[in-house]
Amino acid sequence: MIFFNGEPVRTSSFPDGTPLLRTDSNGFVFRSVIRWLYDNEDECMTVWHLANHIRDKDPDCYMVLELPYIPNARMDRVKSDTEVFTLKWFAAFINSLHFNSVLVLDPHSNVSSALIDRVRVETPEFYIGKALEAIPNSDGLVFCYPDEGAAKRYSELFRREYIHGIKHRDWRTGKIERLELTTPEKVKGRDVLIIDDICSKGGTFTFTAKALKEAGASHIYLYVTHCENTIFDGAVLTDGLIERVFTTNSIFRGAHDKITVFEVNNDD
Repeated sequence: MIFFNGEPVRTSSFPDGTPLLRTDSNGFVFRSVIRWLYDNEDECMTVWHLANHIRDKDPDCYMVLELPYIPNARMDRVKSDTEVFTLKWFAAFINSLHFNSVLVLDPHSNVSSALIDRVRVETPEFYIGKALEAIPNSDGLVFCYPDEGAAKRYSELFRREYIHGIKHRDWRTGKIERLELTTPEKVKGRDVLIIDDICSKGGTFTFTAKALKEAGASHIYLYVTHCENTIFDGAVLTDGLIERVFTTNSIFRGAHDKITVFEVNNDD
């Protein structure tokens, strides 16, 4: 989904499949904002056309790209010459449009934000706070990070008691076999909020929730900044371990009784 100065960009096509784009905003003075809530790679061309349209109308316009979710962020390194470094080339595409500012939210990889020019990184503190407001009696709640990487990423955002997981994988396949908690005694009889940046099918969070339940946790909640629609293909919403999932609309387009979606609110 792509918006220009708060209004959706209307897209259609000519008979040959080439795009016909219209905007409901004609304000090109001083500042223009493109908000890109990523759905697919085809939207790259819409962003390309729109950014060049803005520059053509007003070369001095201060142009902002709000890109809460960075596509290709998982491909932040290559292991051989046969792999295409898609993150590098996606960042090169964004940089070629010469935005004055690119706002991103809780990027999956620091490499992704390092490759993008004039980037501004927003932490998920605001959205985690909204999740805490929605959880009953959250004052005594314990945070749980699924691995050490998540603990390093988020533990400094809140001065709150936390534990983290240690994943044990099959070295041949890379699949998680079990998850061990660092200090499981902390969660007995207490509510827990699991926090991470992205969820696909949610296998990591199922392992985490099982370990928490075995340690005596009472109610378990999950916050992920970026929730892929493939969450419906996993067990997170059906196994009864996690009571509610909190996320943003950066890439999530579904709806479920157990999912609360916060609208991303980037402000330059």
